[in-house]
Amino acid sequence: MDWPIITATITAVALKLAAGFALYMVGRWLIGFAIGVLSRVLTARNFDPTLQRYIASILGVVLNIVLVVAILGFFGIETTSFAALLAGVGLAVGAAWSGLLSNFAAGAFLVIFRPYKVGDYVVGGGVEGTVTEVGLFNTVITSPDNVQTIVGNSKMSGDVVKNFSAHPYRRVDRTAQLAFGVSAADAIARLKPALAAIPNVMADPAPDVEILDFNERGTVLAVRPYCHTSHYWQVWFDTNKLIAKTFGEAGYAAPFLVQENKTAL
Repeated sequence: MDWPIITATITAVALKLAAGFALYMVGRWLIGFAIGVLSRVLTARNFDPTLQRYIASILGVVLNIVLVVAILGFFGIETTSFAALLAGVGLAVGAAWSGLLSNFAAGAFLVIFRPYKVGDYVVGGGVEGTVTEVGLFNTVITSPDNVQTIVGNSKMSGDVVKNFSAHPYRRVDRTAQLAFGVSAADAIARLKPALAAIPNVMADPAPDVEILDFNERGTVLAVRPYCHTSHYWQVWFDTNKLIAKTFGEAGYAAPFLVQENKTAL
């Protein structure tokens, strides 16, 4: 057994592996550096956060593929054959993962047409909450009770999406029940100025307080202040407290169900 040849071969292979590992580590560092530079440039140019994440994700995938091909070439593997094999595997995987690819295509359209972006409060795909990420395949939504939900982009693009952040304000819809005999005009006069004093309620448009309906308990008022989406629940709860406080201070009678007396024939 020729030990010098074996030792030289093992040494060469070890050095080759070490060099390949070093190439991989340097490549990964360069990929991270490139993505970081791109993110800083896009941030400096005030690019939308949704678009930033999407572009960074695509760049990361492309650069990692380039790194793998480069390492294979370094070890002497024919990269043209590998590219043909990769294409074949990609076709097979594409057929098997058609749903995943549809999510990818839907994600591209979501970025192009932008029905929503990161930070928007939406209802879509059967989920309601704030969009925290629009990725290559999924949209991440955090609900008001702080639960993270991941929805496929194809489901989001194929569903009806309500974007509550598309406009500078939204309306808070509440109702106030009055008892029979309580003056609706007096209640309206008390509520309107009080609503305007609630924090984060907009002055323009001004809060609406109008007669909405009549029922077996009396008059029903529509109480509708306006606010930014980020203040919606605060204004909702403060409006409820204000209605109870205002009616209590005014001494309004509590509404009760009026039942007709029916006399048997």
